[in-house]
Amino acid sequence: MFDRLEHFYDAVPRDGARPEEYGALVLFVREGLGWPFYARPRLDASEPPSLADVTAVRARQRELGLPEAFEWVHEVTPDLLAVARSAGLTVLEAPLMVLDPAELPDPATLSDVPMRVLDPASPGFAGDVAIRRAVAAVGFSNGGTARGEAGPAERDAAVARLDVAALQEEGVRIADGRRISVLAETPEEGALASGMAMRVGDVAEIAGVATLPVARRRGLGAAITAAIARELRAAGTDLIFLSAGSEEIARVYLRVGFRRIGTACIAEPMAIIA
Repeated sequence: MFDRLEHFYDAVPRDGARPEEYGALVLFVREGLGWPFYARPRLDASEPPSLADVTAVRARQRELGLPEAFEWVHEVTPDLLAVARSAGLTVLEAPLMVLDPAELPDPATLSDVPMRVLDPASPGFAGDVAIRRAVAAVGFSNGGTARGEAGPAERDAAVARLDVAALQEEGVRIADGRRISVLAETPEEGALASGMAMRVGDVAEIAGVATLPVARRRGLGAAITAAIARELRAAGTDLIFLSAGSEEIARVYLRVGFRRIGTACIAEPMAIIA
């Protein structure tokens, strides 16, 4: 299973980025505009990444104006955790979870808000993609699972700030089947939660599950995740995984049939507080 996940992580950026190798690490450098990628351990590396490898990648990321971001699975590359911390990076250790299909519930049992899979043939498809990303932007800028005040007004305002290239890329990926995106919405309030999945062959990662703070505690995160997983299963995907942002968020995914198998590490420079 870990081998399949490693090949997935390596494959996802390659159709939109060029790989640059630095020792036991590979940095994916995006070709053109859009969300920047990360550096991660090389699939064929015979040795674990060294401090020199991390330092070289960070220098290249700064040269290119990219985030100094690294991602890896701890159980596959356990030595990198200490190396990253010694380089001055802070590491998020996120629960890595895989779906047990036998435990996947009907989304309608988790929330009374209807779910809608984005359809490239729909006349409003471009607007749907923008709303999905706007919901995610508001949700992730107000982290956690507690209710808050940000809602539809903040969602609509966020649309104007979106990266046009990223919107176009998501539309292309949905149209060719490499991505699935879902909205939870009501006629009165519009989109309240959203999520998406990236597919490579029969493996997929669910990501970007977010709920507007004003709509939290209504089961929307779990329902969105279940709806995406059911679409993936119907499309023939037999390995579905995700990384939870915290132990609290991981408990939401337990309700959908996901079980922890390891730890996904995400490293970035430590924040400097003035």
